[in-house]
Amino acid sequence: MSLDPLNGTATEIAALVNDRQISARDIARLSVERIGAIDEAVNSFTDVTAARAFAEAEIVDSRILAGESLPLAGVPYAVKNLFDLEGVVTRAGSKINRDNPPAGRDSTLVTRLREAGAVCLGALNMGEYAYDFTGQNAHDGNCNNPHDLARITGGSSSGSGAALAAGLVAVTLGSDTNGSIRVPSSFCGTFGLKPTFGRLSRAHSFPFTASLDHLGPMARSVADLATVFDVLQGDDPADPHLAHRPPVATATELPKGAEGLRIAIAGGYFRDPGFPVALAAVDHVAKALGVAETVEIPEAARARAAAYVITNAESAALHLKRLQTRAADYDPETRDRFLAGAMVPAAWYLDAQRFRSWFRAAVNRVFETVDVILAPATPFPALMATEKTMTVGGQEVPVRPNIGIFTQPISFAGLPVAAVPVWLDGQRMPIGVQVIAAPWREDHALRVAAALQASGAAKAPVAMIGG
Repeated sequence: MSLDPLNGTATEIAALVNDRQISARDIARLSVERIGAIDEAVNSFTDVTAARAFAEAEIVDSRILAGESLPLAGVPYAVKNLFDLEGVVTRAGSKINRDNPPAGRDSTLVTRLREAGAVCLGALNMGEYAYDFTGQNAHDGNCNNPHDLARITGGSSSGSGAALAAGLVAVTLGSDTNGSIRVPSSFCGTFGLKPTFGRLSRAHSFPFTASLDHLGPMARSVADLATVFDVLQGDDPADPHLAHRPPVATATELPKGAEGLRIAIAGGYFRDPGFPVALAAVDHVAKALGVAETVEIPEAARARAAAYVITNAESAALHLKRLQTRAADYDPETRDRFLAGAMVPAAWYLDAQRFRSWFRAAVNRVFETVDVILAPATPFPALMATEKTMTVGGQEVPVRPNIGIFTQPISFAGLPVAAVPVWLDGQRMPIGVQVIAAPWREDHALRVAAALQASGAAKAPVAMIGG
């Protein structure tokens, strides 16, 4: 049959494989061929695991022939190169980690995808040690936006967003500490899910900031996000940060859409900077949902500042030995931020964590009156790779640390967020909106995201590279 499966969704591919209309082996072959033809321009992959993909596909085909029906049968996916993949060096976007031996086992989330029938195509480019919002990497080369190769992808899950937008795979895994799933979702025009802090296992992945790190899926449809999220859930004694909550089904809840949910627009901090395209995207989504109410998330600016203190202090502690012995092997921009973090006073860190407890409680009170809050994901669509500064409140500031102005306060509270891509009239690049829900209510965020996709207000087309 004539089929380019990578322009379809994961659920569509799985249905074809389960119905034996195409084999997982053929999908893996087409995926490897497409990566070979396209990724030189995009630079989303650091490692293509073709042999592994073919072996996994053969197992999937055998399971289908034996009568199994798999939720992700034959679905091609790839992971940010901070997830352990057996036989692949987990370099985490760095030069230093290349000296490490290959991983001896898969990360927990990779294992769960494999068990559900998904087929791994490899590891993806990322910002060095996940400390990046641009997708520009001094060691593996910059990741380029498939919708305009001269623009940035956003980071640090740069390859995760770019590989999806380029149609190289149907699902990716990324990480999000301060916005690293939501930013590339916004810039590359994909859907992404940052679950509640502690919802998904982080076992056998390279850490950035232990008290802020989240792992989650990215895809080109909300149904795919929900299906993958449902597969990834579950207890894991190997992760001490896991919340040990029972799995909740979200894919079956999507047909409910936004019905019965109280939805509001984030005001104050999230509208005051006045980024016009970002505000237009939120208003576009709000109009599609029939929403006009505005709510305030209190002390969001202070939350962002506290998130920076915690990020800098914890990440610097993790990297202290490497900073002492191999400082020259870091990208100077990453190294200098780690060095600054090493000088953060302990009192500041403790104050930031105490404020975090207050902020979580204050945000939870907001969710007593609403179920979902809409906010910008990024201040603007993807910038040109040459742009190094941006204007915030009339002041010129560096781009790299400030793209996460709208995402950082939300991950600081550990809230679940579905990032939805919006294509506004007159804009040739997408921009994302955050659909934010109360803790543990990923189902609410995904239901609203599904309603937006169904209405056409949000969409994630495959890029026409070179078109």
